[in-house]
Amino acid sequence: MDFNVKKLASDAGVFFTRAVQFTEERLGQAEKTELDPHLENLITRADGTKNWTEKILRQTEVLLQPNPSARIEEFIYDKLDKKLPSKVTNAEVLGQYMLEAASEFGPGTPYGSTLITVGEYQKRLGGAERELLHTSATTFLTPLRNFLEGDWRTISKEKRLLENRRLDLDICKARLKKAKLAEAKAAAEHELRVAQTEFDRQAEVTRLLLEGISSTHLNHLRCLHDFAEAQATYYAQCHHYMQDLQRELNRCANAVGTSLPSSAVCPNPVSSAFMSGPSSPGTTVSSSSSQRPTTLAMEQTQLPVTGTRKAKVLYDYDAHDASELSLLADELITVYTIPGMDPDWLIGERGNEKGKVPVTYLELLS
Repeated sequence: MDFNVKKLASDAGVFFTRAVQFTEERLGQAEKTELDPHLENLITRADGTKNWTEKILRQTEVLLQPNPSARIEEFIYDKLDKKLPSKVTNAEVLGQYMLEAASEFGPGTPYGSTLITVGEYQKRLGGAERELLHTSATTFLTPLRNFLEGDWRTISKEKRLLENRRLDLDICKARLKKAKLAEAKAAAEHELRVAQTEFDRQAEVTRLLLEGISSTHLNHLRCLHDFAEAQATYYAQCHHYMQDLQRELNRCANAVGTSLPSSAVCPNPVSSAFMSGPSSPGTTVSSSSSQRPTTLAMEQTQLPVTGTRKAKVLYDYDAHDASELSLLADELITVYTIPGMDPDWLIGERGNEKGKVPVTYLELLS
């Protein structure tokens, strides 16, 4: 018990002495040992990495889960090391409501059958969103959290220890200056040598840890690629589902003798940026043209082709009718466009095979 009291008193004395030294340095009343410039740069770089990692992590969480209550719930489950119960997405809930409404209004009615069609695609969109959330959490958010809660805590601990060793060193330097008697000077010099050795050792340990930030950047770079790939897959799936939904709606509308407004078919501005021969202003392109293989064949033979280039297939694609070309992931095909064509599509050629292919499934090569 006496030992603990003495140790507590000793620790309190050391803390007070360091606080006095720190305060005097701030006020310019005491000299401060400056760190090596390389070490200072490493510390600045590490602090920036920590601050920006926190900001990117928080904003990514907001992007993937805009609901603050849901984020808090996920945080609590994560801290309790428990698995969060699986939840349906908003799109899946909407799809289920549409299906239930269709059963009440009558699946055989035009409105009821359309509700079923749209509801099913909403559920598919929700499933794609859930997959994005899962993949992003595993490949991007978790590594960022692991850095902040693991590596950075170790670095912070060693940085604090280095600061304490520096304060102890400066305290010993001040004592040596104040010593008058030879015996006091000898004792102060011994303390200074010990403090200098401990400071140098801690500086080296801290430097080695901080140099590991470069490896952290490489790891986060790979995670960033994975996150972007997950987003690209998600948006490509959504685009594909919506194109299929538009075809279904057009097919249903034609079956009942009505037509959808032209605004229901929205060209993709990103895809059109890759086209070398976009439609002229004011031209209306109907998505129903994809269901007319005879007309498409005439266009391919009669209209001039523009911008022939190679493209790599990103995902498998099954042709929906005779006008389209089925694709296999990673294969190379030749693509081009024709005037007046839907900007979301290109003409693809593989040997003697030819047909329309969706732009979102391709990586256009130079």
